[in-house]
Amino acid sequence: MIQRIGVFAMLVFGGILFSIPFLWTVSTALKTNEQVFAVPPQWVPNPIQWENFKRAWTELPFPTFVLNTITITIVATFGQIVSASLVAYGFARFKFKGKNALFYLMLSTMMLPSQVTMIPVFLLWRQLGLIDTFVPLIAPAFFGGGAFTIFLLRQFFLTIPRELDEAAMIDGANPLTIWWKVLLPLARPALITTTLFSFVSHWDDFMGPLIYLNSMEKYTVSIGLRLFQDSYGTQLELLMAASLIHILPTIVLFFVAQRYFVKGIALTGLK
Repeated sequence: MIQRIGVFAMLVFGGILFSIPFLWTVSTALKTNEQVFAVPPQWVPNPIQWENFKRAWTELPFPTFVLNTITITIVATFGQIVSASLVAYGFARFKFKGKNALFYLMLSTMMLPSQVTMIPVFLLWRQLGLIDTFVPLIAPAFFGGGAFTIFLLRQFFLTIPRELDEAAMIDGANPLTIWWKVLLPLARPALITTTLFSFVSHWDDFMGPLIYLNSMEKYTVSIGLRLFQDSYGTQLELLMAASLIHILPTIVLFFVAQRYFVKGIALTGLK
């Protein structure tokens, strides 16, 4: 009993400790500029400045930034999940020469920092004339979907009995039909988990838009926040309000899919 109380106390303490940056962001977003730099710090703003969110939304073309981010995130996430599930299906269900070597080679790419390939990839897109377009941010997602996503989905596919595939084959299903109508519906927790990971990585991506996008009308929210900071200097209350608008979809998505997210992580660790 005492041990449980101690663990519970540690969890509560850890939760409060890690909540401090978020609470500071919310507090700052609701203050005046004078209250932000007040000494001693004032955690509860008085009066509450709700209009900071309206100003953060209208001072810059923030709706355009949000629309661009939504477009890139949805299309890239769709491409990543479809392509990664197809590759994972191949690794989980088919036998071919060199499969294990190819799988471990794919896993080894997770140890390769993205900065190593940044310059040659940029030169490639520049040769294709696709700089300052969304294509470099979207197209790579349709070619494999990333080693981590493939690994998670393969682990889940291995937990699904092969007898289901064989039963579908007896009914005349081809491999693509088995992938679409048998494996994907059963892999819903893993798909939701990988979709969450993909969504967050594309929604919060800063380096990609910074490298490939030059026009303001094509900026994403992550780039827009930096521009917002440059334009308004020390007006942190507007920057924090814009940051809360930016992270709101991620928070909502996590709480909506939390049950499937935990289940997907647990099941993909069985094998």
